[in-house]
Amino acid sequence: MICKNCGLPISKGSTRCPGCGKAVKTTGSGFITMASDCRSKGIPHINIGVIGYGFMGKAHSIGYRKMPYIFWPPPALPRLLKLCGRSREKVAEEAKRYGYEGFCTDWREVVEDKKVDIVVNLTPHYMHKEICIEAAKNGKHIVCEKPLALDAGEAMDMLRAVKKAGVRHLCNYNYRMIPALTLARQLIESGRLGRIFHFRAVYLQEWLVDPLFPLTWAVIKEKTGSGALGGIGSHIIDLARWLCGEPKSVMSVIKTFTTERPLPDDPSRKGTVDVDDAFASTVEFENGAIGTLEASRVCTGRKNGQRVEINGELGSLYFDLEDLNYLYVYFRDEDPDNTAGFRRINVTEQEHPYYRSWWPQGHTIGWGDTFVHTAYNIVDSVINGTDLEPLTATFEDGYRAAVVCDAVLRSAQTGRKQDVVY
Repeated sequence: MICKNCGLPISKGSTRCPGCGKAVKTTGSGFITMASDCRSKGIPHINIGVIGYGFMGKAHSIGYRKMPYIFWPPPALPRLLKLCGRSREKVAEEAKRYGYEGFCTDWREVVEDKKVDIVVNLTPHYMHKEICIEAAKNGKHIVCEKPLALDAGEAMDMLRAVKKAGVRHLCNYNYRMIPALTLARQLIESGRLGRIFHFRAVYLQEWLVDPLFPLTWAVIKEKTGSGALGGIGSHIIDLARWLCGEPKSVMSVIKTFTTERPLPDDPSRKGTVDVDDAFASTVEFENGAIGTLEASRVCTGRKNGQRVEINGELGSLYFDLEDLNYLYVYFRDEDPDNTAGFRRINVTEQEHPYYRSWWPQGHTIGWGDTFVHTAYNIVDSVINGTDLEPLTATFEDGYRAAVVCDAVLRSAQTGRKQDVVY
């Protein structure tokens, strides 16, 4: 075989060119490497305690269950030890559904259980702080759903607690673990885009368009902190920090379109909505780039519409969450003028992030598979001491996202640009 990059011969079986070091692409290699050559010898078990059994409980439970099937041999075999929820009848059913060995209705039973190694906190936002701090005091490694806390003050308390306890901590901004976005970061970090000029991102959903949708904790400030801003906007804030760099200042507007909603137990009465339905911000970054961020839960027709675009001096890229196996890239000097333009990269090759453990090329993964990556990363960190940063968000990242969210709210309230100060 001859290297297409430098022309030197490559011996059979080699994975890289001996001259330039470029990885060797073997067409169809994924089709013949699905059976693992690795042998399991004394794989340890790791005990998982999950607090919350709804939407996120389903995602994380499947992630831990599926992880060793994909990443074999795994750092450890997850043992679903205990599931916690408020309704005894419901949590018992969900524990049976996902294969937990036990269940409870008091979260303290999870964080105080000496057998539990990792606590996964999937509760409403107002419960994040107390549970995580108590888990840290009990020496538990922690996964907490985003946003990390109601505000930056709470997030800092949580960050201090995990640092003091010396435990591993992950804030689940799971979109960092999509192979296409990990590839995007690699391209940016390697300088392929050159100096970054622009970052723009939107995250648009429609689930609160109907004014008769009932009042839930997700629209009550004391329980959620903010609305679209924290719930989905914090995702693109994290991606902005991760892909472009630290924000320097923001100028923002927020809007609540439906100010009252029917009470769940008595639809004839209404309760007050006191968080945002939508926000929009302009952003200045420390590296000189400028950008825009927008999130809404009242965009009719948009289901889970996240789009990220970055424009640099040498190239650009963009990503669409609803088409998550693809990254669109354009490098200014690579193509002649008559064929120049964005290319659609199918991020499913063996050389792509995470994909060596998945399927042959072209066989795609889905949104839920990011939770398999979450499970792998936290277990690998606990067992082998591997760093979670920068490819996985920690409580430090959760805190910094909260600082930016607070700055967005201050800007909207004052009508003035606000600096982002950590």
